[in-house]
Amino acid sequence: MTVPTASIVIPTEGRPDYLRATLASVVPQARRAGAEVLVVGHAQDSATAAVAEQFEARLVPAPSPGTLNASRNAGAKAARGELIVLIDDDVRAPLMWLQTLLAGVAAAPDHDVFGGPIRARLEGGGPRACGREPAPITTLDLGPDDRDAALVWGANMAIRRRALERVGGFDEAMHGRGDEEDWERRYTAGGGRIRYLARAGLDHWRSAPDATVRSLSRAAYGHGRAGRRYDVRKGRAPSLGGELLTLAGCVWHTLRRRCAVGLVLTAQAAGRLRESLVGPR
Repeated sequence: MTVPTASIVIPTEGRPDYLRATLASVVPQARRAGAEVLVVGHAQDSATAAVAEQFEARLVPAPSPGTLNASRNAGAKAARGELIVLIDDDVRAPLMWLQTLLAGVAAAPDHDVFGGPIRARLEGGGPRACGREPAPITTLDLGPDDRDAALVWGANMAIRRRALERVGGFDEAMHGRGDEEDWERRYTAGGGRIRYLARAGLDHWRSAPDATVRSLSRAAYGHGRAGRRYDVRKGRAPSLGGELLTLAGCVWHTLRRRCAVGLVLTAQAAGRLRESLVGPR
């Protein structure tokens, strides 16, 4: 059996419309490059299974119950390629994304981890922004040139199998902020190097109903709680007073700038404060 040039692993959970758009942009590129596409989802989710079948992607059973990291590990274990490409189920891959990524990997044989830009795309424009704050979903922009990086994000990340074998899998107990960062820090602590590929970018998108202040704020609140937990784990969590100051600053920014994105940031700060009050210390 021919070994694929790469194994593209896409964890998903109950978002068939997002997954359909992701696969529509990724699968044609994978076919041209000789790569395989694996969707890690729950077998009993008939909508996910139908979308995977529509695009002839291989469905890998997700651990249940499980975290995103558990799905990443399951996908990597089932993959046949030596290069594991992790993307989220809510991205769109521009033409030449995969070809550019593979060329960048081939040009850096002394690196085992790679990542590219992640650009926010909010249908309808998203909440009103004052221009001082970043988009309220995960993005990454380390400049116009390829370079070594401290971290890249799991929405657009490639790992040589040998690095997973050396470092071990992702920590399945982690959920939310820091899940891929924890693994990358273990990797770099052992001397590993991460390469940022400036032209291998993906679009991270939200449909119009999911790009409202209410929807983004709900997600941001959860991210805030997870972010606080990860900071505690690292021993770098701000004091309660520090979290209160951050929350107050977000409220001030929202009112002073009439910035709807500030409401999303306020929700994230509120999640951090809530976790500092009720979470483990």
